[in-house]
Amino acid sequence: MRTRGTLRLATRGSSLARRQAALVQEALEDRRYEVELVTVETTGDQISDELIHRLGKTGAFVRELDERVLEGELDGAIHSMKDMPTDQPRELVTAAVPERGRPGDALVTPDGATLEELPRGATVGTSSLRRRAQLLSERPDLEVEPLRGNVDTRLEKLLAPSLQEEHQERSEADKERKGNTGDEDFEPEYDRSVDEWFDDLSELGKQALGREVETEYDAIVLAEVGLERSGLAHYVDYQRLPTSTFVPAPGQGALAVTAADGETAREIQSLIDHPRSRVETTVERTVLAELGGGCIAPIGVYAVIQGEYVHASVTVFDRNGEESVTASRDLPVERHVEAAREFAGDLAGRGAAELIEAARKEAESEDDPAQEDQPEGK
Repeated sequence: MRTRGTLRLATRGSSLARRQAALVQEALEDRRYEVELVTVETTGDQISDELIHRLGKTGAFVRELDERVLEGELDGAIHSMKDMPTDQPRELVTAAVPERGRPGDALVTPDGATLEELPRGATVGTSSLRRRAQLLSERPDLEVEPLRGNVDTRLEKLLAPSLQEEHQERSEADKERKGNTGDEDFEPEYDRSVDEWFDDLSELGKQALGREVETEYDAIVLAEVGLERSGLAHYVDYQRLPTSTFVPAPGQGALAVTAADGETAREIQSLIDHPRSRVETTVERTVLAELGGGCIAPIGVYAVIQGEYVHASVTVFDRNGEESVTASRDLPVERHVEAAREFAGDLAGRGAAELIEAARKEAESEDDPAQEDQPEGK
């Protein structure tokens, strides 16, 4: 073991990224290690309106962090695993995969409506090609519109229209109340004044009230873990979407600590690595790597250890959710990497490769407003 010192770990600067990095920091500090978090701005943060598949390479939100590690400036970097490219420099390793959070997606609505209850033609916002295809596969009548920004911003965009409408109604009711102060028979529409109502709003609600509305969303879809880790899950109504039909992005819900291959990486692994989460996410990322597609094709991969096997489910869609290749397989834990490669090869031969190639050509030929699982902490 190296001489005990402060571990300096890179993180992106978004609110969610810092919260997630703090989870890693806390886990290491519980084992009596000193940890300093160093914020690094990435290309993806700097080019806010650029699509990931048009940035020239995948990993626009993580590459700069890892470069600082490989240059020896920092001991490691903390990432959302689903943002990480499947190809890594040989000198870099995934030192630890802490215990995974909830991997699935959540449908958030202003009034608690479920996907089935959304009216025909409802507008749903998402940043993800995968979620878009899955939504259209389940509900072809929906209008799926692009949605960018961090978790707070996305929720504000959803809540803004209804809150602004209610604020207007309460303001008019206040004026009516003041104009009828001498009328004993007047019954006000609301028990509280608009100011009292405003004071009781959450900070999220207050921010939404002041947001300019560009697109009125009836619902949005984002990772449930993002809601939880941002501390916003208790302030909104949401439906947990089933992983059987809304197969998550590979690695969704998991964090990863990367480090240069060596003693420090082994040290971090011994401290906070969660073997079950590592095996499951390794299967998911191996399937993705073998299929290719990266950020230009709607691909969901979800793996769960069940006894001596890893149950892996994969769905590959075309971009409109009209065609898909779906399969599940139990992979032996003791050879999960090799078995995942074989599974991906079988899927490619069954038509997944054709869907991914078609998605690639479509991405190259048109400006697509969606992107595959843009970081929600952006």
